[in-house]
Amino acid sequence: MKTTTFLTFVGDQCGKAEEAINFYTTVFPNSKILSITKYAEGQVGGTPDLVKLGVFTINGTEYLLSENNYKHAWSFSPGVSMYIESNSESEIDNLFEQLSSNGGKVMVPLADYSAPNFGFGKKFGWCEDKYGVSWQINLAE
Repeated sequence: MKTTTFLTFVGDQCGKAEEAINFYTTVFPNSKILSITKYAEGQVGGTPDLVKLGVFTINGTEYLLSENNYKHAWSFSPGVSMYIESNSESEIDNLFEQLSSNGGKVMVPLADYSAPNFGFGKKFGWCEDKYGVSWQINLAE
């Protein structure tokens, strides 16, 4: 069995999947695009300019994404987020800045949220990127 995160770009985010896959593989070290397949002309769910299936890796972990132009009643939610942990404080700072800027937003500022009060790390933050995807970023202890 294999589990993989699958991001679906709909609503206001439809049309931004290819931009997002390029952004993520630029922001995260050791990342690459494995494939991008677009919809065929007349294919249900999209148009030839939209990504039917994109496959990329972040530090060896595979992710999938897609977009379609159906009128869905949902989009991304901070209730489900990508969790990133690193041993490097400078990497944490850099990732948080890149993900939360240029249309993104800070939901929990980078700060010390370690025990006994919160139980997160000595440096933890939660942000949403410009595509609406939520990221928790934690300094490993």
